[in-house]
Amino acid sequence: MKLLRRALSALALTVMVAGALRVRGTGGTPPQHGGWRPLELPDH
Repeated sequence: MKLLRRALSALALTVMVAGALRVRGTGGTPPQHGGWRPLELPDH
């Protein structure tokens, strides 16, 4: 019974963390300018 309770607690904690990350979100629209540029390396 103790193992089952511990497993359910871990699952609930995982669900809460995943829900908080989803609600908080890190997305939004990506930047519309700037970003990666190709590097121009000198020939050796």
